[in-house]
Amino acid sequence: MDITIERHMTFTIQTVSTKFDEKIQVKIDCKTKPLGALGQLETTAKQLARVQAMSSNRVAPLVINQPSLIIFAGDHGVAAEGVSIAPSEVTEQMVTNFATGGAAINVFCRQLGWQLSVVDAGILTEPAAELNVINQRLGCITKPLHQAPAMTLATVEQGFAMAKSLIKKTKEKGCNLVAFGEMGIGNTTSASAIMAAIMQISAEETVGKGTGVSDDVVLKKQKVVEQALELHRDKLTDPMQLLACLGGFEIVQITGAMLAAAEENMHILVDGFICTAAAMVAIQINPAVKDYMIFAHCSGEQGHQKMLQWLTVEPLLNLGLRLGEGTGGALALPLIQAAAAFYNDMASFEQAAVTNVV
Repeated sequence: MDITIERHMTFTIQTVSTKFDEKIQVKIDCKTKPLGALGQLETTAKQLARVQAMSSNRVAPLVINQPSLIIFAGDHGVAAEGVSIAPSEVTEQMVTNFATGGAAINVFCRQLGWQLSVVDAGILTEPAAELNVINQRLGCITKPLHQAPAMTLATVEQGFAMAKSLIKKTKEKGCNLVAFGEMGIGNTTSASAIMAAIMQISAEETVGKGTGVSDDVVLKKQKVVEQALELHRDKLTDPMQLLACLGGFEIVQITGAMLAAAEENMHILVDGFICTAAAMVAIQINPAVKDYMIFAHCSGEQGHQKMLQWLTVEPLLNLGLRLGEGTGGALALPLIQAAAAFYNDMASFEQAAVTNVV
């Protein structure tokens, strides 16, 4: 896939305006309910309305069009250190499972109405040609992040260019809400390192059990992350260098896709631990992206709650999920739709001839 690489690629993201906040809030408060009684659905509706009002320059009914979930898959050299429950070969096996409809994310997407795409961002073995997998390969596996930079800066920029092109195509299909999932044996180690670098905390505070490893493996993961942070410490204040040193091919492309989606004034539904690590890097690159993000859930991964607290965001769900794939993001869609529905269709006190006692 031939793409011209833009050195130091930038994303022109419009700051979400508060211009219509008063009108939006009045619309919400005049519904037939006590003030604030719909809790996070109200704050979600307001966030949706802010973004959509920028495009139309007015307060209009909310629309959720062609919600699209994109899974990015990539393999990690650090997996050879035994930091995961499974070998790297499982990444390709699960990509095949996604492409043939057998994974949890497929079930949820079919049930809830997501448009699902699967992207090979760089896995050990290319998927079979007959599978409907998008080829955006940046390599076949990253270098072990505790021994060398995971990839070059040019590779990060190439990943951003590929992600930007994919998001543009997704937007052209009518989508205004996008979520991302991931698959990559070893990627919780990468995400833990990214979290530690950005939040400036220890590996012990970021590394968890991932998909369910033993305590011994957790200690091994902590040591690997500590080694990576020490090896690359002089480069970790720059988010692009941070991605090159500590990231994965899938994490790079998710980060770029988030920035690109915000540039297109699309809503971004952020999944769990890995995707939140990508979101943290995206925010480091361009803080304006954060106001386009809705955080789907708090995962069972021990560092995720700390991430969400650090970002000062409130997730919609807390189901103890730790599967990845974008499953938490997928399950949050009905809540997004409910927020839009009450905002659009719930009667006001005046319309319903109900006395407003507030």
